[in-house]
Amino acid sequence: MIPSAMPSAQAQTIRDSVLKAENLTKRVTSPEGSLTIVHDVSFDIAPGESVSIVGASGAGKSTLLALLAGLDLPTSGRVLLEGQDLSELDEDGRARLRAQRVGFVFQSFHLIPSLTALENVMLPLELSGSAEARPAAMDSLGRVGLSARTGHYPRQLSGGEQQRVALARAFVTRPAVLFADEPTGNLDTVTGGRVGELLFELNASSHTTLVLVTHDLSLSARCARTIRMEAGRMV
Repeated sequence: MIPSAMPSAQAQTIRDSVLKAENLTKRVTSPEGSLTIVHDVSFDIAPGESVSIVGASGAGKSTLLALLAGLDLPTSGRVLLEGQDLSELDEDGRARLRAQRVGFVFQSFHLIPSLTALENVMLPLELSGSAEARPAAMDSLGRVGLSARTGHYPRQLSGGEQQRVALARAFVTRPAVLFADEPTGNLDTVTGGRVGELLFELNASSHTTLVLVTHDLSLSARCARTIRMEAGRMV
């Protein structure tokens, strides 16, 4: 009875995990030889969960985030996003999956300078062929308090406003997972605090899984769980 039950249990675990890392290892070649940046990392993240990844500079946090998002491939191990093994997809397939199911917020806002706030938020929906890009983008900007700034270009917005546009863009596709890499790193303490509040409000209201890399311990403490990295290992 036990052997026959194992596949069912494994399948249930995959269904219950929106994001699953299995024995992830990433090695690169350097002038000093082979360097292991991420070493044998495994964990599951449930739908709607908020998880922070913390550690000193060089601990492997951003590399781990890139592996989880399919922006980079592991040397060994695998990542399952909603049960899909990212290593089984080619680059175009991973890009399509990210466009459909993943959102990103970075330390640098990555807004397109020649597009207005509204056009920046509409962009991922337009690229996916959505006929509701404009109303959805207007709604998303309203949720971050920028209804009055839709026609402004990034250069006309403060740093906090630009990051709020980036948040609106990340959530407009209603992603299964939002990856945030130092989302308050370029902001002053007060503005960063406001953006952090907004990030968790959107996470809760959208039931989006949040995976957050941060040096900000107050931001990390708001997550349901913390993964600490040290020299490429989970500790």
